[in-house]
Amino acid sequence: MNKSVFIITILAIVVLLGGGIFLASRPPAVVETGLDDFAKCLTEKGAVMYGAVWCPHCQNEKKKFGSSFKYATYVECPNQPQRCLDAGISGYPTWILGDGTKLEGEQGPQKLSQATGCSLP
Repeated sequence: MNKSVFIITILAIVVLLGGGIFLASRPPAVVETGLDDFAKCLTEKGAVMYGAVWCPHCQNEKKKFGSSFKYATYVECPNQPQRCLDAGISGYPTWILGDGTKLEGEQGPQKLSQATGCSLP
């Protein structure tokens, strides 16, 4: 194999791997879930989700809300480390409810509804 073919092959592999990594790191598509009122209720009742953009479980939790997640109160811990330390956050995602109850790990709307009394559609 001549040298230029080898170099072109290596470059093609690097470009394909880089493209794959880029596509895998993109945030998931936002879907419409109809949970606007539910997310607003969580916020009104003082529920806060603590997480990190690089956390796959946090991304899963957000995805369950779809576009309605914008109405939930969310703290990005790498951007606000002191706030998360003060809240006693040791893993992501963590929900802290208005009464101080701490729910660690993925919860989903069903569990959050049961814990807060907020109605699901």
